Amino acid sequence: MSSEAVSASAARREYSGAMAWLTTVDHKRIGLMYIAASMFFLLVGGLEAMLIRIQLAEANLKVLNPELYNQIFTMHGTTMVFLAVMPLLIGLANYMVPLLIGARDMAYPRLNALGLWIFILGGVFLNSSFLSGGAPAAGWFGYAPLTSAQYSATTGVDFWIWGLELLGISSILTSLNFVVTTLWLRAPGMKLNRMPMFVWTNLVTAFLILFAMPSISAALILLFLDRRVGTFFFDAAGGGDPLLWQHLFWFFGHPEVYILILPAMGVISEVLPVFSRKPLFGYAAVAYSSVAIGFIGFAVWAHHMFTVGMAPVINAVFALASMIIAVPTAIKIFNWIATMWGGSIRVTSALLFAVGFIALFIIGGLGGIFLATVPIDFQVQDTYFVVGHLHYVLFGGSILAIFAAIYYWFPKMTGRMLNERFGIVHFALQFIGTNLTFFPMHILGLEGMPRRIYTYAANLGWDPLNLLATVGAFILAAAMIVFLYNILVSLKNGKLAGDDPWDGDTLEWATSSPPQVYNFAKIPSVASRRPLWDVKHGGKPLETAKEAHGIHLPAPSIMPLVLAVGLTIMMIGLIYGLIPLVIGLVIFVAALFGWINQPA
Repeated sequence: MSSEAVSASAARREYSGAMAWLTTVDHKRIGLMYIAASMFFLLVGGLEAMLIRIQLAEANLKVLNPELYNQIFTMHGTTMVFLAVMPLLIGLANYMVPLLIGARDMAYPRLNALGLWIFILGGVFLNSSFLSGGAPAAGWFGYAPLTSAQYSATTGVDFWIWGLELLGISSILTSLNFVVTTLWLRAPGMKLNRMPMFVWTNLVTAFLILFAMPSISAALILLFLDRRVGTFFFDAAGGGDPLLWQHLFWFFGHPEVYILILPAMGVISEVLPVFSRKPLFGYAAVAYSSVAIGFIGFAVWAHHMFTVGMAPVINAVFALASMIIAVPTAIKIFNWIATMWGGSIRVTSALLFAVGFIALFIIGGLGGIFLATVPIDFQVQDTYFVVGHLHYVLFGGSILAIFAAIYYWFPKMTGRMLNERFGIVHFALQFIGTNLTFFPMHILGLEGMPRRIYTYAANLGWDPLNLLATVGAFILAAAMIVFLYNILVSLKNGKLAGDDPWDGDTLEWATSSPPQVYNFAKIPSVASRRPLWDVKHGGKPLETAKEAHGIHLPAPSIMPLVLAVGLTIMMIGLIYGLIPLVIGLVIFVAALFGWINQPA
């Protein structure tokens, strides 16, 4: 073992077992914990979805009472967006971005750990509302006045407000870390136009979070003041405006769609070239289209509000912007297809999920074009057509890309291969189940089935399609069971992967599987967009930068976890009173001073 390796390992001998995970500041362990926690919340959100589909399988069912149904569909949407898809992508990025750019860790390792623990405790905080008088029941978008004290008198909405604030803090801290890491810690020679596409899309996503999250954070504080202090920001009776909430929410909410889909697009741009044995077609076009999506994404939020009574010229402007944003998206799709065209295709589970993503995202994108057309939107707004469109984009899109990433990078993370036969079965069930569940929703929407209804009459003719959607949901549940079984079996008995099982071309495949704590004993120096490919195929060798005498990595620290606990208790105090607020503040301040005074 080199002197660098010895130095790096010594920094990790302070803790072992569970304590090593609780105190870790290693981006790889933090990424794995993000993924594990998000998978748990994905199962929670999936269980909530199953209850919704069982309730709607036939007319006039009484599986859930109306109040519990409203709570479950609200928490299903909140959980899937904020606790499952978004942090799953953050977890993948946490693990892979430093490896992809040739860095040893994130720029701020302890801040990275703080973001993780705030996320986990924020998720627990949100779901604990079920045990505290009932979860919120106003929809994941929290429209005023449905979230006012008059209509939602329980503490459920308060838990929702401060839970989302916790998750927002976590996202902002993590995004700052990604921006600094990507801009300042890239390996020598890795210019911006040589970065892997997954790094590009995560950089754009980080900026989206930094600019979009303050909007919903401010709106949530104003909503809490309306509920608990007696202000009238969103109350028309006191001179406020309920539409202000919609503008503030959707100014965040539509960029959030791209926060959830851009890293997924980055995954596809990494997987397709490797299994097509070709470079990514149109690298510059794919990279700059990601930037274009980021910019235009802030100009389309009001297409969610075509039916609220805005002036026709305003509707026209937002409709045009919504059409324009389809252009950079289409550029990506055509470049992905061109990447595969004429390639030497190697069919794997990761490739199947990547191709499935393209197919389902095209369907979801076409639905978005319909919704961007004002007259059509007037007809299908608040119907199941919107539900079908949303799920094709975020479930058929983001979730399939996440599975592609897991099948692709699982060998790097664990040193073992996932079983390809189980992977193909998983893909088949996932693809069939997604289409059976969500395509009928488009037809139901065109037939007039509203969103967020508890049940429906038997004479409306909606029973067959709803039953088909429920059957599809059970197939999706079976797909998840196959996936989890594959994970558990492969972790124990999977085939050893080796360092580079896919014959990859980016830097993560130049390290061991799983990587050492320090990632690279010598920081690599790159000369192209495919540095490892150059080494293996007669191009310029993967040079190494100047070798240091020792590798300095920050020591493990319990302070990020204690800070997150203190912050969470403070949020509880904002709901229940002064005593927990003071306790949380004391814990937070004490941990903060301990962090500041802790040696680097």
